[in-house]
This record gives sequence, C-alpha cells and structure tokens, in this order.
Amino acid sequence: MRSNFRVITLFYAVLLILSAPCTHGQIRIGETIDSLSYLNYSDGQVRLGSDKMGYIDSGVRLVVMDSVKDQYVVKLSRSWEAFIPKQFVGNIKEVTGDVDSLFNHLNSSWHLTSSENVDVLSLTFSEALPYRSIQEVSPNKIILDVFGARSNATWFTQLSKAKVIEHVQMEQLEQDVIRFHIHLRGKQNWGYALKYQNNSLQVRVKHPPAKLNLKNLHIAIDAGHGGSSTGAVGAQGTLEKEYNLLFALELQKLLLKKGVKNVYMTRTGDYEVSTTDRVRTLKGINPDILISLHLNASSNTQVSGVSTYYKQQQSKALASSILQQMLKLDLNEFGLIGNFNFLLNAPIEYPNTLVEIAFLSNPEDEEKVLQPAFHSKVAKQIYKGLKDWIKEIK
Repeated sequence: MRSNFRVITLFYAVLLILSAPCTHGQIRIGETIDSLSYLNYSDGQVRLGSDKMGYIDSGVRLVVMDSVKDQYVVKLSRSWEAFIPKQFVGNIKEVTGDVDSLFNHLNSSWHLTSSENVDVLSLTFSEALPYRSIQEVSPNKIILDVFGARSNATWFTQLSKAKVIEHVQMEQLEQDVIRFHIHLRGKQNWGYALKYQNNSLQVRVKHPPAKLNLKNLHIAIDAGHGGSSTGAVGAQGTLEKEYNLLFALELQKLLLKKGVKNVYMTRTGDYEVSTTDRVRTLKGINPDILISLHLNASSNTQVSGVSTYYKQQQSKALASSILQQMLKLDLNEFGLIGNFNFLLNAPIEYPNTLVEIAFLSNPEDEEKVLQPAFHSKVAKQIYKGLKDWIKEIK
C-alpha cells in the first residue's frame, strides 16, 4: 500500500512539473511600431472589437507569448497579459533567458514641470515599458500603471509652476507594477497625452482654456461615415452618411453664428475617411472637445430614441449634458452609454462624445430625421448641452 502511494505521489509530481509554464528558454521580444497601437483586455470578437486597455506609444517593448488569430498575446508583467493586433508589433527577435527577469526594470526618477499649455510629469525607466491609464472624476485624477517596473526613486522633483497637477503619489501595486496617482486641480480633466521620450514616459496634462466659454473653445465636429461607408439605411432609403453630414453642417453653422472662433470638421463632403485617420488627424489638431454625430439602427423597428456615448470618464459630464438637452426634442431616451468601445471615443487627449441622434430603423424617428427643421433643432440642443456642461465644470 505504501509503495503504491509513493508511485502515485511521484506521478502527480511529474505531471505538475510537465504542466507548469516554462519560464526559461527562447523568448520573443517585440515592440510597437505605430503611435496609435492599442492593447486589448481580451481577444473577444464583437462588432466594435475587443475591450481596449488603451493606446500606447510606438517603441514600447513587449514580451510576445502566443498568437490568437490576428492578435498576439503579450505578457506585461508576471501576472498581467494583454492582446494586441499583430499589425502594431514589429522588430520581433528571440532571446534566451528567464521570462521573469524581463520584469525587473527600475524607475529611477520623477520630475514635474510645466511647459506652454501643459504640465509635464516625466517618469524614467530603463526601457520603454507598457502602460495603461484610468481616469477618475471625484476626485479628479489620472491613475497610471506601468508594467514590468520596480521603484528605485528616492525623491520626486516638483516645480511650483505646475498649474494642473496638484500632487503625485506612487505605490508599488505589485512586485513589478508601479501605480502613479496623478491628482488634478479643478472639476474637469481637459485631456492628457502619454508618450515616451527615449526611456522617459511623459504625461502631458493639458491646462484648461484661458477663457472658459464656448466662443474660445476649439470644437471638432465629426460627421460619421461617408463615401463607400454608408452607415445605416432607413426604410425609406435614407442613408446615414448623408444626414450625419447635414446635422454636422447645421451644428457648424450655429456654432459660428454664436461666435465660436474655431470649428473643425472631419469631413465636409461625401467622401470616406477611415476611423484611424480621423483619430490621427484629431490628435494632431488637439481640439478642446469633439462631438461625433451618427444615426442609429436596430433589427427591431420599435426601438427608437437618442443616446450619447463616452469611453473615458473625463467625457461623461459632456455626454450627459448633451443627452439631457436632446431629450427635450420629444425623442425617447435610449440612454447614456459608458465605456463605449469605439476608436473615436478612445483618445484621452480631449473630452469627446458620440451622439446617436435617432434610429433610422424606426419609422417615426426616420420621419424626423428627414425634416430640415429637425436638423436646426438638434444643433440648438447640442449647443445648449455644451453651454450646460461649461456651467457645470466652472
């Protein structure tokens, strides 16, 4: 009996060794090759793609562990994995060693200063490491997680000319994950950018506009779809792309009439602009806010109403203010939709919202969409929503 027990014990011990993940041997190291690279939490295949962890800069080092269809599985730290579209990863090479040894990079210094219209928090590491950021509204702060890193900084240099960042705290969240709490002044986060300069991760937090009124804001308007991308089609043959543009042009006209000095349109005619190109251009323009206009559709023709969408917490108040004003147009409420996994809502550089004005698949909503007077009413309500938002954040 004792002999049989030893054999069984030995068998399970060998089985555990064989089934344990191998941390030694050939390891594949790659790096991001596009400034619009993004990490996903899963490989889920849904209409808007996998749930996005966020954009990361080019040149970020990644440990490639596996491949799932059109995505790589990458190890960010000992306990964190993510997925990334293969198109964003290049310069893959094999090295020999221990996987765990790749997650011991040191954070050697912090530095906070101010430059032009941004506060700049610089965090230096021994390599360009992957990261993610999370926003909170109350209190107003940015949480930044850097993966594969350990703290080795014994002081933090903060210059008094920083205007938005009130203070920064650091915690070693896990053995190889550092979390930075970046506390901000004011009610509204006006956007921030994350970018490496050599091995220094820079968090560039925008200052609020010098004059907080609509006339001085740079407002971008996005008319969804266009060209071969028709979008939804109504029962009467109404094309979403055409009416998105009509609503956008009406909003542009009203904003200019109200004295808004800078209004940018992602398209002004019936031509296609890819979502990626829109994001890339908007990041270059760096507006104060973005309003994206669309028309909805459902297989159930009874579904109707207006909805607004946001991804980042900095945009929730904006989306809510516009929705409340749009509901005064005798539209049903389809809702305020958070964590919306659409690329145009993903940027952290500026507050933004997507407005689904009505359902083309619903006969009553479609009739409203076809009326020029309704276009004017929608523009007025969005304008009122913007004004309400400004009052709320002052």
